[in-house]
Amino acid sequence: MTRQVPDPPLDFQAFYQRYHRAYLNYAHLHLGERTATIETVESVFVQLLEIWPEVLAQPSVQRYAHSVLRRAIANHLVLRHGTTALVETATFARVRMATRRQLEVLESSLGLYAAIARLPERQMDVVVMRFVLGYGVTTVAEIMGVSTGTVRSHIHAARRRLAHELGVQYSKEAEEIA
Repeated sequence: MTRQVPDPPLDFQAFYQRYHRAYLNYAHLHLGERTATIETVESVFVQLLEIWPEVLAQPSVQRYAHSVLRRAIANHLVLRHGTTALVETATFARVRMATRRQLEVLESSLGLYAAIARLPERQMDVVVMRFVLGYGVTTVAEIMGVSTGTVRSHIHAARRRLAHELGVQYSKEAEEIA
C-alpha cells in the first residue's frame, strides 16, 4: 500500500513557481552541471517544504530561502572539492547569447567574470543575478529578500570594486544610465 503524500500548501506552491527557474539559473552558474544543479535546487525546495511554517515565520522568506540555496551550493562544492563554476559558465552563457563578436566577448569576459567571482558574497550575488542572468533590480531584491536600495548599493559597491580591479575608469554617470 502506498502512502498518500499531501499536496504542498498553496503559498509554498506559489513560492516554488515564482523562484524555481531563478534558483536553477543561479545554481547552474555556480555548479556548471545540469544534474548537480537540479538535485541541489530540488533538495533546497524539499528542505524548505519540510520546515515551511518556520520559513514563513522568518522576517524575509526570500532572504532565508536564498541563504538555504547558497548553503546547498557551497556544500555541494565542498563535497566535490570544487570551486564555483561561475567563471566558465557565465562566460560561455554570455558567448552563447551574443552572436556577434564571440571571440572578443570571451576574451574580455574571462577577466570580468573572474573579478566578479572574487567579489564579496552579496555583491557577487547581486551582480550575477542583475547582469549575468538579466533580472531587474526589483526581481533581484525579491529573490534575495532585500530592499531595492540594498541591491542598488551592492551594485554601486561592486562596480567601484570591479573598475578598480580591472583598471578601468569608474564613472558615476555610466552607472546612472545602467
